[in-house]
Amino acid sequence: MKRLLFIFLLLYGGMAAAQEACDSVRVYFRQGHSELDMSFGDNRNALESILKRLWEKRGDTLSIDRIVFVGGASPEGGVARNNELSEQRAKALFDYLSRYVSLPDSVMTAELVGRNWKGLLRLVEATPEVPYQEETLALLREICGQEDDGSTDPLGRLTRLRGGMPYHYMYRNLFPKLRTSQVHFHYRRIEPPVIRDTIIIRDTVWLRDTVYIEVPVETPKKPFYMAVKTNMLYDAALVPNIGVEFYLGKGWTVGGNWMYAWWHNDRRHNYWRVYGGDLNVRKYFGKKAKEKPLTGHHLGLYGGIVTYDFELGGKGYLGDKWSYHAGIEYGYSLPIAKRLNLEFGIGIGYLGGEYKEYKPIDGHYVWQATRQRHWFGPTKAEISLVWLIGRGNTNKRKGGDR
Repeated sequence: MKRLLFIFLLLYGGMAAAQEACDSVRVYFRQGHSELDMSFGDNRNALESILKRLWEKRGDTLSIDRIVFVGGASPEGGVARNNELSEQRAKALFDYLSRYVSLPDSVMTAELVGRNWKGLLRLVEATPEVPYQEETLALLREICGQEDDGSTDPLGRLTRLRGGMPYHYMYRNLFPKLRTSQVHFHYRRIEPPVIRDTIIIRDTVWLRDTVYIEVPVETPKKPFYMAVKTNMLYDAALVPNIGVEFYLGKGWTVGGNWMYAWWHNDRRHNYWRVYGGDLNVRKYFGKKAKEKPLTGHHLGLYGGIVTYDFELGGKGYLGDKWSYHAGIEYGYSLPIAKRLNLEFGIGIGYLGGEYKEYKPIDGHYVWQATRQRHWFGPTKAEISLVWLIGRGNTNKRKGGDR
């Protein structure tokens, strides 16, 4: 029986319906402030979470439609000051994220809320504990329907309502939730183009091959902070040294230092020999430390070992067995260039160990005594030049990055 063969080839290319998606994060600020404090509330976890989610999406096919930064403020205070806070808070969030994620200007917008009356209205609607809730809602709806340009006094009306009872409750419990900055990533998840080949034979058999073409997506890079340093006080004393420090997160670092000098002049009986090192753990704190890791004030613990031989033509001191020291330290790291800091520090603690006293006599070194050292007091001092290494580990210029 003669077979009939029908071959039908259909090439279909194009994009399937795009699915819109959104990702967002909200951070909080202290009253009257626009500095992004990583230790305030849950800010650190929120920002680390959004960066992690962006990192996990690196293999997706997506196209960013919009990036919207929103800055807001609680209603207390003047209109001009709260508008300024809204702008500064939105910029603080932008500055942080732009260290790790590429933010194209072409899809980026900002919404500066100022005094966030609508946000307060939503919070009061969701909080039945607000005294005289219905009266408060009625007033807030009226305020939201007016222009907040300073020509009226909505804040005064709110503070006078029912002797100020609703206002004082909102000031304590709801206003802190309005001192925020948010970012919303709106993007479209694109279904890859599909090419279908359909072959129809007499008995109706369909064979389909589907080819997916991936669109590359920029991958957010995880931050990394470390420093390499040298103590210039030791350098000035002809003791070469080097140190490293690694940032662990939440202001904590670990580090280590090593020094080595082996200078001598046998004819003049001059010996300047020392080598050893220490390990330390630090906690950075204060305003500068919250803005930038490895910067600002720090407190820490340190411990180390050292051996030495000092003689300058007279009595010599030989610590040929390891001496040991430990203590607490305080310091401050000051930015001086894009990737350079100047660090000042002092440590107080205990230095112990055995050492020998000797004198050079007739070409020989004559032992005089063996002693134990027990010293309590300053055991560490530094003025260090610090080189910052890692992604995002740069100091900002005055006026912002250029």
